[in-house]
Amino acid sequence: MNHSEHQSTVPSPEAAPQHRAADKFARYALLAIVLAAAFVFFSMIKPFLVPVILAAVTVGLFSPLYAWLLRKTRGRRSLSAVVCCVMLSLGILLPAFMVANLVTREAVHLSQSAGPQARALMEGNIMEAVQSFSVFRKLHLDDAAFARTFEHLAKKGSELLAKSIDVLSRGTFDFISTLCITFFTMFYFFRDGPEILAKLKRVSPLADEYQDELLRRSLSVSRATAKGVLLVALLKGAVGGLSFWAFGIQAPVLWGVVMVFLAVLPVVGPWLVMYPAALILICSGHVWQGIALVVITTLIVDLALTVLGTVIMGRESRMPELLIFFSMFGGIGVFGVMGFLVGPVIASLFQTLLEIYVKEFREQLTFVHSHRSAEIEGST
Repeated sequence: MNHSEHQSTVPSPEAAPQHRAADKFARYALLAIVLAAAFVFFSMIKPFLVPVILAAVTVGLFSPLYAWLLRKTRGRRSLSAVVCCVMLSLGILLPAFMVANLVTREAVHLSQSAGPQARALMEGNIMEAVQSFSVFRKLHLDDAAFARTFEHLAKKGSELLAKSIDVLSRGTFDFISTLCITFFTMFYFFRDGPEILAKLKRVSPLADEYQDELLRRSLSVSRATAKGVLLVALLKGAVGGLSFWAFGIQAPVLWGVVMVFLAVLPVVGPWLVMYPAALILICSGHVWQGIALVVITTLIVDLALTVLGTVIMGRESRMPELLIFFSMFGGIGVFGVMGFLVGPVIASLFQTLLEIYVKEFREQLTFVHSHRSAEIEGST
């Protein structure tokens, strides 16, 4: 390259601002194109967002199992990922299908026998117990009319239960498809997890220490949520179902599953089912069984297990309890039932990003606060 050609490639001082403006425009245009493509891509994968997040959380929870299988298979990543997904699917799906079969049978039997049992109860001890109170005697209630009203309510409840079963059966396909997508994604996350994380780190403008902190906090929150919410909810449902079985209440497996879902939801809990059941036992003449169910509900289910879940969540997640509450409630509202696991993870990412922001802009924030304080002191 001669001297004249070299001068033609170097912009003159007068053209330098134009070149900088063109370079700036090109960068902004590239950023706009990337953001537009990201928006379109997110719109396409939005229906699969929950399975992908669940797969990532599950892979983070069971990464020690995959590492153990990787050692046993002498570094065969595909084989280890397949075996790990099969083990998890069998460990989750087989008990789930067994419980679902029992729940369906008990729900059908309960819906068919609700009306006759309500009439039998109304003709027996419950009506006598109701009429034993002076308030009801003064009202001069007609036994037959009261029985018909109670039976009508029981039938409405059984119809509602049947509709709920129909909705659950129609949603079975969606549930199975979600599980298939989750396990399919888990295979690639297990096998290619390190490469995916390395690519995401190269794209992210954050420092490596901040990225590692985000990943660590997300894993800790997911573990805390699985232990403090899911495990405790399963324990509450098991205690409630066993209590119903011991006291002779019908459909203990069905009510146990209902208690698990109620235990996952914020504010409500298994007490919503157990206290009315205890009241029915007392009114039907089984006083000691009803009192024992109240004691179990209050001391074990509502107190001991709730405290256990709170301790686990607070100790491992390092998140304020109020933030955990709102993130679980909001996660369920946005992502459905599994939002109780996804919501706290997203809230943890937000909290960690705020902490990173405070670290990076500590000097500017300190200057702003000191300047405002000086202005307030000067004005006073």
